[in-house]
Amino acid sequence: MQKGNIGVTTENIFPVIKKFLYSDHEIFLREMVSNAVDATQKLKTLAEKGDFKGELGDLTVHITLDEKNKTLTISDRGIGMTEEEIDKYINQIAFSGVNDFLNKYKDNANAIIGHFGLGFYSAFMVSDKVEIITKSYKDGVKAVKWSCDGSPSFEIDDAEKADRGSDIILHIADDCKEFLEKNKIQGLLNKYCKFMPVPLAFGKKTEWKDGKQVETAEDNIINDMEPLWTKTPNTLKDEDYKKFYHELYPMQDDPLFWIHLNVDYPFNLTGILYFPRIKSNIDLQRNKIQLYCNQVFVTDQVEGIVPDFLTLLHGVIDSPDIPLNVSRSYLQSDRDVKKISTYITKKVADRLNGIFKENRKEYENKWDDLKLFINYGMLSQEDFYDRAKDFSLFKDVDGKHFTFDEYKTLIKDNQTDKDGQLIYLYATNKEDQYSYIEAAKEKGYSVLLLDGQLDVPTVSMFEQKFEKSRFMRVDSDVIDRLIVKDDAKSTELDSDQADNLSSAFRSQMPQIEKAEFSVEVQSLGENALPVMITQSEYMRRMKDISKYQSGMSFYSQMPDSYSLVLNSDHALIKGILDDENAKCGEALKPVISEIKGQQARLSALHQNQSKKKPEEVTQEEKDDLAETEKALDEQRNKKKQIIADYAKDNKILHQLIDLALLQNGMLKGAALDAFIKRSITLI
Repeated sequence: MQKGNIGVTTENIFPVIKKFLYSDHEIFLREMVSNAVDATQKLKTLAEKGDFKGELGDLTVHITLDEKNKTLTISDRGIGMTEEEIDKYINQIAFSGVNDFLNKYKDNANAIIGHFGLGFYSAFMVSDKVEIITKSYKDGVKAVKWSCDGSPSFEIDDAEKADRGSDIILHIADDCKEFLEKNKIQGLLNKYCKFMPVPLAFGKKTEWKDGKQVETAEDNIINDMEPLWTKTPNTLKDEDYKKFYHELYPMQDDPLFWIHLNVDYPFNLTGILYFPRIKSNIDLQRNKIQLYCNQVFVTDQVEGIVPDFLTLLHGVIDSPDIPLNVSRSYLQSDRDVKKISTYITKKVADRLNGIFKENRKEYENKWDDLKLFINYGMLSQEDFYDRAKDFSLFKDVDGKHFTFDEYKTLIKDNQTDKDGQLIYLYATNKEDQYSYIEAAKEKGYSVLLLDGQLDVPTVSMFEQKFEKSRFMRVDSDVIDRLIVKDDAKSTELDSDQADNLSSAFRSQMPQIEKAEFSVEVQSLGENALPVMITQSEYMRRMKDISKYQSGMSFYSQMPDSYSLVLNSDHALIKGILDDENAKCGEALKPVISEIKGQQARLSALHQNQSKKKPEEVTQEEKDDLAETEKALDEQRNKKKQIIADYAKDNKILHQLIDLALLQNGMLKGAALDAFIKRSITLI
């Protein structure tokens, strides 16, 4: 019997392993089973080379739970170990100290993958004692037993073992009792070991007998040794890919389509990436790509390997060339990873382009599901825009699809303004913006439907990419000012009439939380609507973008800015103006006269004082100026009050304001109730 200390210069190696080497305790099972699979694979390799001439026999790895004795055992019939090999691989962590130990392996974790020694020590994260009973495949060697209680001291003794291979017996610690639960172990095996290339048995299969589930003699194999990504694509059917997708994601709808990756130069990479039916919430879709290393599950945190926008995809990537740190849980950024990332991006773009060209109709049918994914890609990765611009689509409000070039050709003759800017009109909601869309259509204009989650920031990107182009939402202005063809037609009203009219409407605009209204008079033609509400394209877009970009939150705090546009050509507006003149004209005459007199006096005072230096202006002159300004304000307020007193009783004026608000979904509660009652009275 041999006793000794594990070859490290500190007694604190096990706490270090627990704290730093492995970020998650549960991966001990992956390491134990991976070691058993490695030992089995090595024996198969030796047999293929002729270095092992015995019978391979059943190579199933068995995972056995003994709740009574608090043990979990992983047994294989692989190459096993001699006493010398145990001493070499298990006992000699021959580093000069903890720091060297960690530093050596932080950048070169491939040395750990499949290396029996270091992965083995993860067992001590959950065990207060670990035993190895092993017998080498070599002829004439004896079986040995190694045991350690989590301190640097160990024991090696002779053992009885008839067959080659190793049994790793973990005596589970009291603070890790969950690893003695069958469901817990079943879940971990399913997570980490589902596709390992050697049969893994956990317990026995059960069958229904005499009203209950009873165990049979047949091993319960928990893994698929030849997962779909390891097979040749031309041997597979659509149904195979869909079936595998539902094995990975049982509750998901069928995927849109998929890409089968298979490359062996300049790196090894296999896998299947699925395009899920993405609806709206990006974050809910993340962490669905599973990363494997030689069919061993590593992580579903694939940021760094896969470009950010591709984390919306689902599926599997398997590569022995992806560098991992010791925990196999966090990816290291290096040139190989970047090459893999670039390759995956190219394959995704090629696949989308291929589907678009081969079956455009099918592609258009799936566009609403694809759009979020492609927009995210174009926004987040410059080179993806260059690839995607040929298969990215616009959809108009009538459901027709166009490539960027096709749509530009469609609208360039009719939607170019007097300054040579190509104006792309768009709506974000067909129902809410219906009348604005119809007004554009009456002019022969085309309107895009941009109702996706990322369409607004994408619009800003298009304006940078497209030459001499601007995007305008159909409700951001009256149609003649969205695409200005000629100099604006001036209203026939004089400035006093326009001011009185806008003042009447302004005095009756309701107070709506986080909304500000201005009122303006425009000559829009007698067939255009009498009133309409528009919202500034710039301010609305800044507020929308502030939802996605940090540092722009001040825009989200600002009130929404709207304009109430009065059509001075419409009979109803003319009627209100005539009525206002008839009922307020006499009362307003002296006030307007006084205002003009005070304005003239104020102008003269300003002109006189402008010729003097500030210190030359006397206090009497300053007081005179202040008194004149005060008198002018009083007369202006008097004028506003006369107009407001008139406007408050004008039912047609209120009806027009409410109709404009209703059209924009802004008439609610008591105001909506008052509108309905007034409508009945007017009818």
